[in-house]
Amino acid sequence: MLLHIVARGRIGRSPEAELIERYLKRVSWPTKITELPDTGGKMPPVEPGTRIVMLDEKGSDLPSMAFATQLGRWRDDGVRETRFLLGAADGFDDAQRAQADLLLAFGKATWPHLMARAMLAEQLWRAASILAGHPYHREG
Repeated sequence: MLLHIVARGRIGRSPEAELIERYLKRVSWPTKITELPDTGGKMPPVEPGTRIVMLDEKGSDLPSMAFATQLGRWRDDGVRETRFLLGAADGFDDAQRAQADLLLAFGKATWPHLMARAMLAEQLWRAASILAGHPYHREG
């Protein structure tokens, strides 16, 4: 299953970009990042059956095991792509949220866009590791 991050704004060369690259290289599944301008810019076409995960302040704060379980379910159901959307500074409106298969939050704090991307990359690596059967120190 392709793990596709679509984010508003350019990350450029930065410590966060290096961290994101480091985590995504460790993920055993195919990954892709698409950057869109802060305003405007068309979303890449969504193939039927693609699962949409929006990072949103109104989302669920899932433990890593639950996040991994959800990704594993989609993988096992034959989902070809899970697309992770990071919106612009104003986030998503209610109509956009209604189109998501999952609204995901990283706690109640507001995170800088680049940090949210890095945290997502880390959670994708952690989920893939959990699903591959690597020991998870928080389990039990």
